[in-house]
Amino acid sequence: MSVAKKLVGQTAAYGISSIIGRLLNFMLFPLYLGIFAPEDYGVINGLYAYVGFFNILYTFGLETAFFRFANKAGADQQQLYNRVLTFIIVTSVAFTASIFILIDPISRLIGFPEQQLFIKWLALILAIDAITAIPFARLRLQNKAKKFASLKMANILLTVFANVFFYYFCHNIYQGNFLPELKPIVEKIYFPEWRLGYIFLINLIANFLLLPLLWRELIDFRFKLDISFMKSLFQYSYPIMFMGFAGMVNELLDRILLIKILPENFYPNLSSKGALGVYGGCYKLAMFMTLTIQAFRYAGEPFFFSHAKEKNSPTTFALVMKWFVLVCTFIFLFVSVNLEDFKILLRNPEYYQGMGVVPILLLANLFLGIYYNLSAWFKLTDKTYFGTIISFGGAAITIILNVALIPVLGFMGCAWATLACYFSMAFTCYLLGQKYYPIPYPVTSILAYILFAILLVLAALYVPITDTILRHLFHFGLCVFFLLVVYIIEKPKFKTKF
Repeated sequence: MSVAKKLVGQTAAYGISSIIGRLLNFMLFPLYLGIFAPEDYGVINGLYAYVGFFNILYTFGLETAFFRFANKAGADQQQLYNRVLTFIIVTSVAFTASIFILIDPISRLIGFPEQQLFIKWLALILAIDAITAIPFARLRLQNKAKKFASLKMANILLTVFANVFFYYFCHNIYQGNFLPELKPIVEKIYFPEWRLGYIFLINLIANFLLLPLLWRELIDFRFKLDISFMKSLFQYSYPIMFMGFAGMVNELLDRILLIKILPENFYPNLSSKGALGVYGGCYKLAMFMTLTIQAFRYAGEPFFFSHAKEKNSPTTFALVMKWFVLVCTFIFLFVSVNLEDFKILLRNPEYYQGMGVVPILLLANLFLGIYYNLSAWFKLTDKTYFGTIISFGGAAITIILNVALIPVLGFMGCAWATLACYFSMAFTCYLLGQKYYPIPYPVTSILAYILFAILLVLAALYVPITDTILRHLFHFGLCVFFLLVVYIIEKPKFKTKF
């Protein structure tokens, strides 16, 4: 019992800090959209898309390798820590120095020649992230979940408060919206020409401050470069790195391709960066689904492992899947039929033209959640290489469909490609799982509920009701109708199961 309680406590510490962090960052995006035009927000989305890929390159998958080798019998954890962290420091400095030296061709290659200063800041952020990743990994290895979570939360809170300070208080005081007596002071720290750059600068400063906060983990570090030793770690870590790249392709490549291959003047009032800004802003509304999936992953993975050996575990896993899908399907329905209300979060009417992607992206993330649920089979059977294969298959679909659809459909093509990718990953994972670890998922009822929700969303979108009150009542009624149908069908089964 004590081991189980410890596991639950650590899962809560790691999971809650991550979920709260995502939630707080989500709360910042209405602030950004109220200030930034789609062109500017497109720059932010585009640069951070590249950061996602470079994060994988900077760490080489060595976090996971560090865990694996530290738990081997007779392992000298301190020497392992010294060697891994030394290697990460050397390569991170080399990568960041290369970006500084080659900043002009790199900025032109990725399509942001006017943001060279921001790219340099991001290169420093990448180096600090990679270097601090290993001390954070050691905290997890030593079961210091509270310290891990508190440092992560401190970083997040500093970032959020600094953003609110600059983008709400300083911006509004500078614009003369309130407290005009403070304007002379604000003018010394708030520069309009840096307005976009404060996001990157705040990120850099917050990450840099992690170094002194991790001083206990860094003070006993000793520089020890051992390339021959690192080769054995690379044999373990390079598949993880490639799997990470595949995951980033599925998650972020559409942002990069949207800038690169969107035809000129596809949107009369938007450049390619403006289109990315609209797409990125509307994508944030899918965060309601993403947060639910994140919470489930932290709770679900320990659950699957702890119940795997029970006699009725396949039936239990099937039941978990059904109720997970029901919750996510309701989120898809509720957000999709009430887009008229949720679009207030976008604040700037320029972003409204992208609202059509939201139901598609919500449905895409629903299938991503199903995939995470289904992936229990290859984790429980130690066939994790299937996860790599499925991820690369999804990456291929992402690339092919984005290249084919963006020139024709613009950012709607990105949304449809995302849906096709995650649906195909879930479908493939299900077929393979039934072969190697059969679980009696109620596929028919799950698909029926999803299809039912889609039909209700289409009814909300295409049944014209001009009166605002009646329209809201109709949309609310659709949500209640869905819950009522679920209640009528599932109540007898629920009583039987429990």
